[in-house]
Amino acid sequence: MTQIIISGVVSFLIAIFLTPVLIRRFSAEGLGQEIREDGPASHLRKRGTPTMGGIAILAGILGGYVVATIVGVLTGSTAFTASGILVLLLTLALGGLGFADDYIKLAKGRNLGLNKKGKLFGQLAAAVLFGFFALRFENDSGISPASTHLSFIRDIDTVDLAFGGGILGTVVFLVFIYFLVSAWSNAVNLTDGLDGLAAGSTAMVMVAYTTMTFWQFRNSCDVAVQPGCYSVRDPLDLAMLAAAGAGACAGFLWWNAAPAKIFMGDTGSLALGGLVAGLSVTSRTELLMIIVGALFVIEVASVAIQIIVFKTRGTRVFRMAPFHHHFESGGWAETTVTIRFWLLAAMACTAGMALFYSEWLTSAGV
Repeated sequence: MTQIIISGVVSFLIAIFLTPVLIRRFSAEGLGQEIREDGPASHLRKRGTPTMGGIAILAGILGGYVVATIVGVLTGSTAFTASGILVLLLTLALGGLGFADDYIKLAKGRNLGLNKKGKLFGQLAAAVLFGFFALRFENDSGISPASTHLSFIRDIDTVDLAFGGGILGTVVFLVFIYFLVSAWSNAVNLTDGLDGLAAGSTAMVMVAYTTMTFWQFRNSCDVAVQPGCYSVRDPLDLAMLAAAGAGACAGFLWWNAAPAKIFMGDTGSLALGGLVAGLSVTSRTELLMIIVGALFVIEVASVAIQIIVFKTRGTRVFRMAPFHHHFESGGWAETTVTIRFWLLAAMACTAGMALFYSEWLTSAGV
C-alpha cells in the first residue's frame, strides 16, 4: 500500500510543478493550439493556448512508478516487473506518437498533425510489440502479463482469441490487441475536447483501477490458492501504475481546469488511452473496462454514429460530435458539460467497481 501512495503522490507533485514550467516555456515560444474552424464558436478564444501538456502527465507517470518501484527494491518487497514495464512502455510509445502529432500541428500552424497512415502505423507498431511480449515472461506459476483468453473480471476460459495457439491464432490475438489499443487511445483523444474533461475522467478511471488491482494483489493466487483468488501476474505493479496515472492527471488538472492554461494535446490523450488499454489487458478486465470507462465509449460511439448516419442518410443524429459538443451547441456552458460528464464518469467507475467486488463475493463464497 505504501508504494501505491508514493506512486500517486510523486506523480501528482511532478505534474503539478512541471506543468507551469511547460506553460511558461511554450508561451514564450508561441507554441499554441490551433482550433478547428468547424468546432463550437466559443472555442475560438482558446486559440494560442499552450499545448503538449501531456509531457507533464508522462513525466508524472514515469516518475511516480519508478520512484515507487525503487522504494520497493530498497525495502526488499518488490522489483521492476514485466507487466509494469510493458504497460509503461505502451503508454510512453503512444505518448511519443502523440508528441509527433502535436509537434507537426505546431510546426505547420494547422489543426491536423500526422496523417492517418502515420498514426495508424504508430498505433499498430506499439500494439503489436506490446501484445507479442505480453504473452511472454511467464512467472514461476506460468502466468504471463497477458492472456489469449477474452476477459471480463477474469479470463473467460471458453473464449480463446488465439484458438489454442499457432501462427493464425497469434495473428488474431495481435489484431485484437491492436483494436483494443487503437480504440482506447482514440476514445480518450476524442474525449479531450473540453477543459479538464479528459484529465478529470481519466483520473477517476485510474482511481478505480488502483482499487481493483490492489484487491487483486491482496487476493492473488500466487500468495494462496483459494476461492476468489486472481491469476494476474503483477497486480501490485499495475496498482502503482494506475495510482501514478491518477496522480499525474490530478496534478495536470490543476492547470487544465476551465479556463485551461494548457492542453494535454495528443501527447497526453494517446498516452492515457494506452495506459487504459494496457491495464485492461494485464489485469484481465478487458470487458469490464468498457463499463469503467463508459464515458470514453460514449464519446467514440457518438462519432461513429454521426459518421454512419450522415453517410447513409445524409442527416445528423447530434448537433455536433463528439457527444460533449452536442450539449455545448445546445446552449450548455462548457463547465456545466464538463462537471456533468465527470458525474457520469464517476457513476461508471462506481458501477464497474461494484461489479468487480460482487463477482469476488460470489467466487469466494462470502
